[in-house]
Amino acid sequence: MSDRTMDRRTFVGLAAAGGAAAVESRVPALARGVSRPSAAPFELEEATIAELQAGMKSGKYTARGLTAAYAQRIDALDRKGPALRAVLEVNPDALAQAEALDAERKAKGPRGLLHGVPVLVKDNIATRDRMQSTAGSLALVGVAPPRDAFIVERLRASGAVILGKANLSEWANFRSTHSSSGWSGRGGQCRNPYALDRTPSGSSSGSGVAVAANLCPVAIGTETDGSIVSPSTCCSIVGIKPTLGLVSRTGIIPIAHSQDTAGPMARTVADASVLLGALAGVDPRDDATAASAGQARTDYTAFLDPNGLKGARLGVCRSHFMGYSPATDALMEGAINTVKRLGAVVVDPADIATAGQFDDAEFTVLLYEFKADLNRYLAEWAPRPPGLPGPPGASAKTLEDLIGFNDRNKERELPYFGQEIFVQAQAKGPLTDQDYLRALDKDHLLARTQGIDAVMAEHQLDALIAPTGGPPALIDLVNGDPGGGGSFSSPAAVAGYPHVTVPLGYVVGLPVGLSFVGRPWSEATLIRLAYAFEQATKARRPPRFLTTADLP
Repeated sequence: MSDRTMDRRTFVGLAAAGGAAAVESRVPALARGVSRPSAAPFELEEATIAELQAGMKSGKYTARGLTAAYAQRIDALDRKGPALRAVLEVNPDALAQAEALDAERKAKGPRGLLHGVPVLVKDNIATRDRMQSTAGSLALVGVAPPRDAFIVERLRASGAVILGKANLSEWANFRSTHSSSGWSGRGGQCRNPYALDRTPSGSSSGSGVAVAANLCPVAIGTETDGSIVSPSTCCSIVGIKPTLGLVSRTGIIPIAHSQDTAGPMARTVADASVLLGALAGVDPRDDATAASAGQARTDYTAFLDPNGLKGARLGVCRSHFMGYSPATDALMEGAINTVKRLGAVVVDPADIATAGQFDDAEFTVLLYEFKADLNRYLAEWAPRPPGLPGPPGASAKTLEDLIGFNDRNKERELPYFGQEIFVQAQAKGPLTDQDYLRALDKDHLLARTQGIDAVMAEHQLDALIAPTGGPPALIDLVNGDPGGGGSFSSPAAVAGYPHVTVPLGYVVGLPVGLSFVGRPWSEATLIRLAYAFEQATKARRPPRFLTTADLP
């Protein structure tokens, strides 16, 4: 892959195709159509936040009991059994946190809907505790961030229990042009619970797999382009990629400030809405969040309307996002009929005229911003006190240092693929370079003004819809994720606009999601639309941990 283009094989393609110590990362040979032995029946399988809260209110559950149950589930399915490798570590303080929240509930009542609910956090999000915050890389093992990320502060304030750290595509899948989504030096290869030889997708792979497999009720992912919505579609869950600035990035290991955001991943639209309300808010340390003042809401559950599609105007994005998978197209045609039956007005097609025209500019922007933003993060969030002994990577203060660390530790960090993107980013200059500024302007012009804004204004649309992506591809540690088209993540990602994906159906047992994309700050509208579709279809089915796809 050259510096001048970012095709589906590189960044978007990587996204669309995821114990505290490093583990064996080979994928065992798998036989067709055989289920791996799973844990005993799990009382909390598919449990929603509302059900957990009702159980804690009645005394059936306690926060401590829930936390212990999910930790046991992680041990049974993530460490043993199908060995999903979705969780890097369970928080050693989680039970103590849960006990304190139980006592608080008894004395004062719950803080809100997340009180006592265990939440997994992606490993590129800083926590000031006994867990690691490494983006899956061995280079940052042992480096303690100076404080919690802003969104972790929000979670703790809401009464959530920080259950542990989720595996991910190392460095949020921005290290190699031939990476395997879901692989990290710390965690090895994360695997899709619907078919263990299929990709969980990246880079919030562990978060997606953990939610899908009921290792937790909900999780936090992050996205630059596809890293929330793609693992969500591949794992048959709900993902919300918010408007840029709705959710703070402070304390999150970055790729690019013009596109990065965190967001909720859950099994239902209702649960994702609860989590989004807890995350959203202005952070003085993240200038982008200033624009969310007056736009963010603390309660998105108010928009959970089963009749929410009635009268909505939806545009179908066919060109560039359909036609690559007949089975996926068939599911999409069914979805179009469903939303019509539910009262939506469908404009078909309503294509984004500029789709695919800003891939090269996007990649240029990401390379420049990655170098600048990562160097800034390492300086502030990965300090090492002078003279203090530490692990080999603890002295990494720049992208150049990380490249050197990887070269010195090839057997652990580069066993399957390299760091070509790291090297390309290191070669870039400052953010004052004209190449960067021109690419950023091109992104905004093509993705926003002439892209999503234009088609939505022309047809007076409430949202654009398309398949989020095709069925998950096979894991390939030799060649990396396959190329191919179809991912619907880029327009909203490059524009900085919101994107919600919800389970749509299955192709030979492999999940596919339906996307709703809208204008800035339209999360409430997208949640209303997605919830109505979810309630009408009830498409999600729990995974069976098959060794491979259930092919005829």
